[in-house]
Amino acid sequence: MFKTLAKCVRQYKTRTLLTPIVMTGEAAMEILIPFMMTKLIGVIESAQGTGLTSGDFRRIAVFGAIMFGMACLSLLCGILGGKLASEASAGFAANLREDLYRKIQTYSFENVDKFSTSSLITRLTTDVSTVQNAFMMLIRMLVRAPLLFVFAAIMSFVISPSIAWIFLVSATLLGLLVVLIMRKVQPNFREMFKKYDKLNSVAQENLTGIRVVKSYVLEEEEIKKYRKATQDAYDYSVRAEKIMVAMMPTVQIVMYATMLILLAVGGVGIIGGSLEIAELTGLISYSTQILSGIMMAASVLSFVAMAKPAVDRIAEVLVEESTIENPVSPVTEVVDGSVEFDRVSFSYAGEGGARVLEDVRLRIESGETVGVIGGTGSAKSTLVSLIPRLYDATEGCVKVGGRDVREYDLETLRNAVAVVLQKNVLFSGSIAENLRWGKEDATQEEIEFAARQACADEFIERLPDGYGYDLGQGGVNVSGGQKQRLCIARALLKRPKVLILDDSTSAVDMKTDAKIRDSLRKYAPEVTKLIIAQRISSVRDADRILVLDAGRVSAFGTHDELMETSEIYRSVYESQNGGGESDADAE
Repeated sequence: MFKTLAKCVRQYKTRTLLTPIVMTGEAAMEILIPFMMTKLIGVIESAQGTGLTSGDFRRIAVFGAIMFGMACLSLLCGILGGKLASEASAGFAANLREDLYRKIQTYSFENVDKFSTSSLITRLTTDVSTVQNAFMMLIRMLVRAPLLFVFAAIMSFVISPSIAWIFLVSATLLGLLVVLIMRKVQPNFREMFKKYDKLNSVAQENLTGIRVVKSYVLEEEEIKKYRKATQDAYDYSVRAEKIMVAMMPTVQIVMYATMLILLAVGGVGIIGGSLEIAELTGLISYSTQILSGIMMAASVLSFVAMAKPAVDRIAEVLVEESTIENPVSPVTEVVDGSVEFDRVSFSYAGEGGARVLEDVRLRIESGETVGVIGGTGSAKSTLVSLIPRLYDATEGCVKVGGRDVREYDLETLRNAVAVVLQKNVLFSGSIAENLRWGKEDATQEEIEFAARQACADEFIERLPDGYGYDLGQGGVNVSGGQKQRLCIARALLKRPKVLILDDSTSAVDMKTDAKIRDSLRKYAPEVTKLIIAQRISSVRDADRILVLDAGRVSAFGTHDELMETSEIYRSVYESQNGGGESDADAE
């Protein structure tokens, strides 16, 4: 787990390694300064009876200069350590976010469904920030705190072995208390991050569906839902913080008790003559450093306790392997747009799960136009999602260009198959920038030609900046039908071998729908076209029509053939046309 995350240090490795070294210098200076102070007080005490001589003044000046130099060096090391740690931790977090994002881009739909979008967003943001803070604390304090403790303890034993045992007892007690607190707090932090996932999920749903919320006047209901999600995250956060807050007072109580015992035992030693004032001064300084080291360690452990669940969640994303991967020796060319389903069955739950598709057998010739109809839940979208390997068939195989889709290089296959999904997605930027998702280096002429094919040029030319018109996030300033036409144009720019339109003209009028189909026949006759539609008029003139019923092929043939042989098709046709041909169909 930590080894997986350590790979994200990369170009910041030098800063990461230098930080503990610099902090070691700071700790060494802090340890030596009390020792020099003890020597200085010894010089002053030895001269009390005879008075300070010029030699004593010189020695005092030398000790003072050395201590001043050590203090300056300690300050410099602290500043440099802080700078290096902040740069290393920020760079580590940037690399970690990039690696997470790259990994997510390799995921199949199945992988994304497993984590959920909101959870992945939380891991990319909140979790990484938590790990970044813990990383900075670790590289700054992980070496410094133990060094302060160990060397201060050694110096204490050098000064007075009979008193130094007090520090060991208090350090052991503090260590046990810190471990108990850590074990108690981690489950609360783990639950807190899950509540953050839920919080992001509620916010995401509300913001993406804000038009629906407002149209149903459910703002107050959504506010209540968000308030509950916020309260849940707050509750677990408070539970964890209450436990964490107890750490510092506990450490301070032990520290002050140790100081009182030290002063009492040291005072008795001074009265009895077994201890000098200079030695007691040094012991007090070292006791402060020992206990400060423990406090630093406790602080680091508190960050680690918070970061541990975040590290686990991030590691889950990084080690997750995509359920769809490239073969060892992939095929890099799709020869034509023929599509074949050979005894295909599919279940979202994998082997043993409920089957959405059952024993699908059909062949579509290259350049053929095939309509796909069926009731809600008949697995129309699932069927076409298997062609570009958005999912893999549970049983049987899907072939494109005569080859099993699992034999192709994924990029090659998906470049040959253009999909306009049921949910149309546009991105912030201009119309031209969105269309160039289909072909990055497309010329203006190519963009305009694709727009004409999709009948999008009609409204683009009326916009203020034409193809430079800014769509805003998600294409908020164009209608549903305009979105659909832009998405079709984007897909056509790919010049695919197979074009899949998943109910992609549902928001356009029937006249425009007919113009788009006519344009596709005229300008892309060699492209295999699969058109999922709810309207018979959208698929009536297709070469063949596939009727799906509960994940099975119910019928496959031309309009006239299905009117004679398929009861499902005939009943849908009659319900939509009132038993006769509509004016729109005739046109």
